[in-house]
Amino acid sequence: MHVAQIGPGASSSRRPFSVENVSARAVGMIPPPMLVLVGVISLQVGAAFAKQLFTIAGASGVVALRLLFAALILLAVWRPSLRMDRKTLAVVAGYGAVLACMNVCIYQSFERIPLGAAVTIEFLGPLAVAVIGSRRKLDVLWAVLAGTGVVLLARVEGGLDWVGVAFALMAGALWASYILISAKLGSRTSGGSGLALGMAFGALVAAPLGIAEAGTALLHPAVLIAGLVVALMSSVVPYSLELEALRRMPPRVFGVLMSLEPAVAALAGLLVLGEALGAWQWVAIACVVVASVGSVGTTKSPRHKPTNDTQYPKDTGAN
Repeated sequence: MHVAQIGPGASSSRRPFSVENVSARAVGMIPPPMLVLVGVISLQVGAAFAKQLFTIAGASGVVALRLLFAALILLAVWRPSLRMDRKTLAVVAGYGAVLACMNVCIYQSFERIPLGAAVTIEFLGPLAVAVIGSRRKLDVLWAVLAGTGVVLLARVEGGLDWVGVAFALMAGALWASYILISAKLGSRTSGGSGLALGMAFGALVAAPLGIAEAGTALLHPAVLIAGLVVALMSSVVPYSLELEALRRMPPRVFGVLMSLEPAVAALAGLLVLGEALGAWQWVAIACVVVASVGSVGTTKSPRHKPTNDTQYPKDTGAN
């Protein structure tokens, strides 16, 4: 799954009036599935918006700005302590490095192939984690279906840029690694402190690549504002909504809803970027979505009880 539990959160029966508390109550009135869907839409529309900036700031430049602004926001919200042992520091650094490389790879893929195709191929990463970690024969069927989808996607008329496909595959592999290292991060940090520090380290990793590709264009006011919008849409908003949703719904249901990402990405690419896909490409995306839903949806899980525990999903900053 895309989640890692990282410690209990404190709650109080009496909360003073504040904008934060009013916002929390408003979000609490929205059904959890709707929160997840809005988060997915925000993530993929944010990715489409980010792609429009590539001609100005480059793919790596946009990644650097996104991670920088997301890190600043999360550091301000969580105010993490820098006191940690060497093993925890190594996990935080590894998390940030994987996060940065994953985003660089998927944005490089976006630059070369349609958004929907890139996200579909990338989605093989978390799907592989779910299938490999299972001993059920049924998961072999889901793996074959997902593989069929990717083969169809790559062999459509006109084909796909193989460099873009390679970057998407690398992003998928890094996403799989991200899921595994997220569990370690969650076990060694509390609240959102690990995420905030990892995001900051990821920004440091991505910064040299962004500066090398975009140079002083990163300092243009319009680019900075656009980078902030991308950070909000692709990291902060999805993370916040999924965080609330995970408190009130089973992780298995969350995983099923997240399986819609490739289809939503394809729609975002069509509506925002005009990236029309052929019939076989839609069939390919459907294969991967069905495989993901089937893999997650047929997994037995213990009964879920609503909780106020603080959890965080994968950084939906994966794309």
